[in-house]
Amino acid sequence: MGARVVLAYSGGLDTSVAVRWMGEEWGCEVIALAVDVGQGGDFETIRKRALAAGAIEAEVIDARARYASDFIVPALRANALYEGRYPLVSALSRPIIVEELVAAARRHGATAVGHGCTGKGNDQVRFEVSTRALAPDLDVLAPTRDWSFNRETAMDYAAEHGIPIEQTKKSPYSIDENLWGRAIECGAIEDPWNQAPDDIWLLTRPPEGGPPAPSEVVIGFEAGVPVTLDGTAMPVHELIEKLGARVGAYGFGRIDMVENRRVGIKSREVYECPGALALILAHADLEGVCLERDVMREKSRLETRVAEMIYDGLWHSPLRRALDAFMLDTQEFVTGEVRLALDAGRCYVSGRRAPRGLYDHGLATYDASDTFRHRDAEGFVRLWGLSVETWARRQGAPPAGSEQ
Repeated sequence: MGARVVLAYSGGLDTSVAVRWMGEEWGCEVIALAVDVGQGGDFETIRKRALAAGAIEAEVIDARARYASDFIVPALRANALYEGRYPLVSALSRPIIVEELVAAARRHGATAVGHGCTGKGNDQVRFEVSTRALAPDLDVLAPTRDWSFNRETAMDYAAEHGIPIEQTKKSPYSIDENLWGRAIECGAIEDPWNQAPDDIWLLTRPPEGGPPAPSEVVIGFEAGVPVTLDGTAMPVHELIEKLGARVGAYGFGRIDMVENRRVGIKSREVYECPGALALILAHADLEGVCLERDVMREKSRLETRVAEMIYDGLWHSPLRRALDAFMLDTQEFVTGEVRLALDAGRCYVSGRRAPRGLYDHGLATYDASDTFRHRDAEGFVRLWGLSVETWARRQGAPPAGSEQ
């Protein structure tokens, strides 16, 4: 094959083995690109690991701020939860990684990009569809779909070739982490009946081990974007981390589900997303105060579609862009504060306020300050029910207990 390829490099087992394997089996010149989207770790060690595996060059790109502003915020605007539960931790990071891959391919004169995704996972779809949307002239190489390794034999290959890895046969979990949370796969959790082992959790502690006293946290939004935490302004990527630490300490943010992958199989997935779930909870609640009824109902219907498109690798698609324009337009007046109450294993909204919200105390109250025109209700109710009343008189079933 002999191509120069930029490989999306995580420093994990599959991509570390892929660097050496692509060089030996395909004759590729491999440039390893690690994109920091908030996964943590020692990136200098990761860079050296790529070189030790055989990469001709290794780069690290700090994309945390852009990931938060250009990818997480649009998903938050849509309250995006795949199948109503998963805030798209891995799916959201793939399109920005592909953007950096394509840019690196242009810098280095590469004719291809590569990834370490398996043939039955979702990420292969996300990497390849996004690449073809952004750079249809580039080839996309997927060595893990061609080699015969399983996880154990891949570990053996790494050991034989002196490739440093962190996975062991005793702890075989595959973990993907970024600002929006953690996704954990493999090992004992592949059996959906097994309880998730305690050693997989990092961002959340068991509720019984959390802080002894309940507390509160206040999130401030401007036009749908989280901007303050307890009154202190900070960049979105920092706010996500700090909020996640606060709510995760109470054991909030774990997800254990069987989801439908894009390739047609069901998969048991375990996630930790304390910051993501808390922000979506707060944002959706603030919208309840700020959005007009029909806008809110239509937005709710489209949110499911946005989540599905992100999950399915269609971030770089015309429909996703069009839906994002709709979501952005709805956020003009989603400005205010939401107070979250924290207790053992729980995070829930305990208050909200918005300077231009649509909640009118005079209309809602039942006390002496009531401004609602009660006399208008009689005619409204009669006209609202007129169609049903007419049907009942002409075509409806007779009252219960009466004879035909």
